[in-house]
Amino acid sequence: MTPPRPLRIALVAREPGHPLLAGALRLLERDGHLTAGQDEPADVVLLKARDARSLRRAEAYERAGVPVLNSAAVTARCQDREWMERTARAAGLPFAPTLGGGVLAGLGWPGPVVVKSRHSRKDDLVARADTPAQWHALARAWPDEPVLLQRPVAGDGWDRKVWVVGGELFAEQRRSELEPGGAGFGGAGFGGAGFGGLEPGGPERRSWVPDARERRIALAAGAAFGLQVYGVDLLPGPDGPVAVDVNAFPGVRRQLGAPEALAALVLRTAGR
Repeated sequence: MTPPRPLRIALVAREPGHPLLAGALRLLERDGHLTAGQDEPADVVLLKARDARSLRRAEAYERAGVPVLNSAAVTARCQDREWMERTARAAGLPFAPTLGGGVLAGLGWPGPVVVKSRHSRKDDLVARADTPAQWHALARAWPDEPVLLQRPVAGDGWDRKVWVVGGELFAEQRRSELEPGGAGFGGAGFGGAGFGGLEPGGPERRSWVPDARERRIALAAGAAFGLQVYGVDLLPGPDGPVAVDVNAFPGVRRQLGAPEALAALVLRTAGR
């Protein structure tokens, strides 16, 4: 029997050397598979970019019948945080409620609020304003920014990060930037003296194992959004875990087994 030819894996990525991508490609190349050049044909595409040019390139692969992880259409839609909330709620996922939105300078302070750029992108606006002064400072810095407003979810100073790669879960907790003392509390230039006993200069991340309910939310998000490689940000709400963000192909770092999970997903996607 003639052995199958090596797979050709194409990257459409803003950071091709990202540890998750590089680790998965090393494993695949070790088994004889190839990384395709930019203009070469491919069997599977890894899409870890959200800019218009990258999405057009991924769409071209899809039109040629090449599977893309994640699809260009879903990657683009996940940048719209309003669509994100609607999709999560339609699937029955607990999601932080949106209070409304609009251009930031034209809105009035509704009380303590988390302010997020409606369109997710690198260096977008994600900040918390607990006072009118903090609100007005954000409005001066981002006057024309279309935003969504969310009521803050009470937490313990740590964000719960869950990453799913082909159905395998990886997780850790990171210090929240939206609690008093964090970089996103009140926007740039604001901050307190710490929160909940978290000392400045302390560890920024810690190990964490999601419970059964958190695992169900994370796995259900993949089916709801049509994602195979994604992240879900959770907070411990008063009635249980609440999702506050879903990210297509996030930056998974320092997670043992994640490159292996991505390599296995590539092989499954190609029917190997």
